Amino acid sequence: MKYGPDIELDLAEKIMASAKAEAAEQGWPVCIAIVDNHGVLVMLCRMPQTQLGSIEVAQQKAATAARFRRPSFFFEDALSKGGGNMKWLQLPGCLPIEGGLPIVQEGQVIGGIGVSGVLSTQDAEVAQAGLAVLA
Repeated sequence: MKYGPDIELDLAEKIMASAKAEAAEQGWPVCIAIVDNHGVLVMLCRMPQTQLGSIEVAQQKAATAARFRRPSFFFEDALSKGGGNMKWLQLPGCLPIEGGLPIVQEGQVIGGIGVSGVLSTQDAEVAQAGLAVLA
């Protein structure tokens, strides 16, 4: 995939609202970060009672997805296989934990969404719910 233009604020707001609705419905206290295609923060939401450490983790997951144009789970999965894949641990700006997804519009990466606060699989569910507005 190629990089596209930066995500527009109105689209980021729609994605955020959809992700927040999913987290609220599940009762999951999470932090949701949306970044542009350079990994720079556009929008952040920390829901009540979300652990403070999740603020930075959500931003890093979103930036990983945007900068590397793939879900952060890609790196987590590679690391789980060991061997030469351990090199991913030294990749600057990469957080190899599930919960970060690229935001793709018209086949181009325009940003990333990252979620942190519950199990990483649940974080990914919230991120995916945010991206449902693109369908």
